[in-house]
Amino acid sequence: MKADEKFTYETWPAAPEKQTLDGKNKFLGFWLFLGGETVLFATLFATYLALKDRVPNSEHYLAKDLFEIPLVFVMTMLLLTSSLTSVYAMYHMKNFNFKKMQLWLGITVLLGLAFLGLEVYEFNHYVHEYHHTFTSSAFGTAFYTLVGFHGGHVAFGLAWIITLMVRNAKRGLDLYTAPKFYVASLYWHFIDVVWVFIFTVVYLMGMVG
Repeated sequence: MKADEKFTYETWPAAPEKQTLDGKNKFLGFWLFLGGETVLFATLFATYLALKDRVPNSEHYLAKDLFEIPLVFVMTMLLLTSSLTSVYAMYHMKNFNFKKMQLWLGITVLLGLAFLGLEVYEFNHYVHEYHHTFTSSAFGTAFYTLVGFHGGHVAFGLAWIITLMVRNAKRGLDLYTAPKFYVASLYWHFIDVVWVFIFTVVYLMGMVG
């Protein structure tokens, strides 16, 4: 099949993201990239676990004194829901419904922006209420590096999805654009999985000391 071939609902293949060599190469490149990202996050998690109790003295706050689980729970629900909406988007992509795919991707973007907004609020709250900054302690450095690095990935994922939506608004779906949307959705799922680990390791474990 040609990447720019015109399709209808009846002729659209079942797995459009893997119908061309270009699409298959995108998958290979993505998994290689994801391997490097996994190693990088594993390193940040290990560093955080080693430094989470390292503060200069008792006047500095630890995780159990800082974290507000209700806020973080709302953030978690927003991000997990955005993963579900991206699944809906890919469902409509596989069914050759470009408008509904764009709709669900737009909802995914809005949920991701809401997550980022709450994360900015969270960081601002820690800095101004508790003077918990990047340089206040080893714990602060490890915390902001890990969680902030994930936030940067969320921002990158949002920029990626928005760019795809805007650039392909007129082109629609074909075998050239389908792999691009699908790989972006896989990246978004990866971000969500990393956040589940952050929620567990940083916040839940932090609250129980």
